Amino acid sequence: MSSFPKSSYLGSPADLSNQQLFNSLLGRDYSLTGIPAVGATPLEIQTRFGLAAAEAWTVAAALELGRRSLANMDGYGRHLHGGEAVYQYLAPKMGAFRVESFFALYLDAKGRLLLEKEISRGTLTTSLVHPREVFAPALLYRAAAVVVAHNHPSGDPSPSAEDRTTTRRLQRAGRLLGVDLLDHVILGRGKYLSFLEEGWL
Repeated sequence: MSSFPKSSYLGSPADLSNQQLFNSLLGRDYSLTGIPAVGATPLEIQTRFGLAAAEAWTVAAALELGRRSLANMDGYGRHLHGGEAVYQYLAPKMGAFRVESFFALYLDAKGRLLLEKEISRGTLTTSLVHPREVFAPALLYRAAAVVVAHNHPSGDPSPSAEDRTTTRRLQRAGRLLGVDLLDHVILGRGKYLSFLEEGWL
């Protein structure tokens, strides 16, 4: 067991192992068998890890603070090239969502982020994700390109037939408006799928 005396440690939490961080949160030694997922509820953490209710709340609160900290990092002006960059940018924002959420990222001619907008939340359908809602901000902010992304709460980023239909519809609309649909990225649990990298765009 890797115990951790909080009162005498003067270093950074970044230097600690997962086991030591968990012990620090609980204030006692605990045999860690995994790391709770971002967005896990206190009840889920309590059930999976056999913790007391107060301990599970402490762990859930720490996870939520970390997620909010990452989500609040200023991303405007950053370059978003490739599915990995989009995943790294959006995962902290969308990791806790328990329903599908559809985002659009608006880029300038150099691939820098101008604006992000949540288009819809709920089950992804072509009626919820209308080209007008996606491309109106692109025209307003003179974006050169758009990247769209949504999450799969199941954790599996494999595209559904609806995902493919929505992507083709947005691609056609973008061509008519002169705004490229660069990519559609689906976020899963710890992984992603990029339509561009798969050769589908």
